[in-house]
Amino acid sequence: MDTFVKISNQSQGRDRIFRATQYACALLRYLLRDHSEKKKLLAKIQGLESSMSAGRKLLRLGNTVSAIETAKRTIHLADPVLNLCLTMANINRALYFFCDNVLWARSAGLIRDIDAERWSRNASRFYFVTLVLNLSRDAYDISKLVAQRARDKHMQERMRQHLNDSHQVAEVIVPQLDAFLFLLQESLRANPAVALDTLKNICDLFIPMNQLGIYKTNGGVVGFCGLMSSLLGIVTLLKPSLKIKP
Repeated sequence: MDTFVKISNQSQGRDRIFRATQYACALLRYLLRDHSEKKKLLAKIQGLESSMSAGRKLLRLGNTVSAIETAKRTIHLADPVLNLCLTMANINRALYFFCDNVLWARSAGLIRDIDAERWSRNASRFYFVTLVLNLSRDAYDISKLVAQRARDKHMQERMRQHLNDSHQVAEVIVPQLDAFLFLLQESLRANPAVALDTLKNICDLFIPMNQLGIYKTNGGVVGFCGLMSSLLGIVTLLKPSLKIKP
């Protein structure tokens, strides 16, 4: 209970709880889709899902300004790759939240003469670009970690021992690939923040790809991926040391 109170007292925490509930409902609704005798339950689940989605839009009204302020900070990063990826990601994130705010205003009756479908697709495009840029940053961080491990003498000895002990695997996998996978595994194990951020972004990526028709899937996959990324987000709120920096 104390953990729930701690999370719910944060604006990001409330959004994560709403988001996890929303996608859990989407997943449950997909799993129960063939149970015609549970129409009332499905209607309640769909209603809760819609309520969580509307609640999240209300909670995110100030996020456009927050994303712009974050972009102002990341543009001063010394690393040019992080500078580019994070600044552009935050700009696209701000545009995504702006589209989301417009859609909320329309649903609240504050704006009428807009094409909701068009604004929704634009929001998905900005969200997709944001995730691609975040994953590019993750790939960059991982490449630096692997290169650093590869230069470590102790790790080189462990890698040689691994290759000698797994000679049967070498018959199936190219030794260089096996060595890279070993370094990758060790790098992510030693840096769980990067591993969690990468996994979270990969899960999130399925949502806009499905909405934009880039990779069409079903409500079950979208619900599961959204639920997983939301739970990972909650974990990083509970343990700030697992949140990737900067």
